[in-house]
Amino acid sequence: MIAISGTSLLNPHGLAAQTETGPQQIQSLPIFDIFNKVENSVVQITTSVPPITAPNPDREQENQTALGSGFVYDENGHIVTNNHVVANARIVDITFIDGNRYTANVTGRDVYSDLAVLKIVENFTQGELAPPLTLGNSSELKVGDQVVAIGNPFGLEGSITTGIVSQTGRLLPLEETGFSVPDAIQTDALINPGNSGGPLLNMKAEVIGVNTAGIFPGNIGFAVPSNAVQRIVPVLVETGNYTHPWLGMTGGPLTSDIAQREGLERNFKGVIVDTIVKDSPADKAGINGSITNQYGERLGGDIITAVDGNPVIRMEDLISHLETERSVGQNMTLTIYRDGNVLEKQITVGERPSAMPYLTRAPQPTP
Repeated sequence: MIAISGTSLLNPHGLAAQTETGPQQIQSLPIFDIFNKVENSVVQITTSVPPITAPNPDREQENQTALGSGFVYDENGHIVTNNHVVANARIVDITFIDGNRYTANVTGRDVYSDLAVLKIVENFTQGELAPPLTLGNSSELKVGDQVVAIGNPFGLEGSITTGIVSQTGRLLPLEETGFSVPDAIQTDALINPGNSGGPLLNMKAEVIGVNTAGIFPGNIGFAVPSNAVQRIVPVLVETGNYTHPWLGMTGGPLTSDIAQREGLERNFKGVIVDTIVKDSPADKAGINGSITNQYGERLGGDIITAVDGNPVIRMEDLISHLETERSVGQNMTLTIYRDGNVLEKQITVGERPSAMPYLTRAPQPTP
């Protein structure tokens, strides 16, 4: 990064004007330069997984190989990838673009954000590994910003795809947990199997996301935002796990038929509480869920209109605020509409419980 410094100058109006002394704004780089700058720091991750079919007693079956991507996080040999890339593995193989191979331990994993941290086992000399990639600020992304994805789709090492930010602030459901990753980045940069765990970069060659999922057909990709990496990965490096805040309820959009049934204005905004986990923070705070009558209609249920004074229009608003602004043990205030009255409910944020059993369908948004 280049810094410009200089002495004060006089402008035509006789006022002192000083040249920029802070870091110079990094200009957008050509895609070719971005690739050359980061390709050595993107790795292929190889894990061995048991065969899916039942073993043949008459013949020993070999483990299958699963491939994914990752990138160098620091100079100590830590690699960031997706949790689902390393699955239940404890030891994986790391291959750099120059063919150098290393063994790595899975030293930290967070199933709720789908992030994992690996640590290279072998001794290496200073400067032997490629330099760490720079993390950018994903909150600065705007729809239409150009992005670049680098990884190893279908084992094709060092592949690059380009696209734009299709939208930010998406909820990315994780079926194996029953929870969702907030503030996910949606992109049309092609994300294929094997890209998972690789970096999504802005045009300054900064990592602004970790490529996680793709929808086919449709060419829709999703990435865990870099701000989540900034928040979670240092804790995974230090302790091996990350504690997420939890309220213990599910909810959904306030539809027009629900609004009409409750006698609300057509454009009344909020989310309706669906279910409450027994003895959860939401339960202890007296939040009410909805019930379903014999006709399949949802009745009742508190309508959340704000969290800590910030408007709640979608579940994304509530989940994002909980995840990024609150920690276990802190208090937060929900503004709710119930039976024609506006109430303030204070909740003491709890610790998210162990992952739920695998679900066969996408869960509702859960904070």
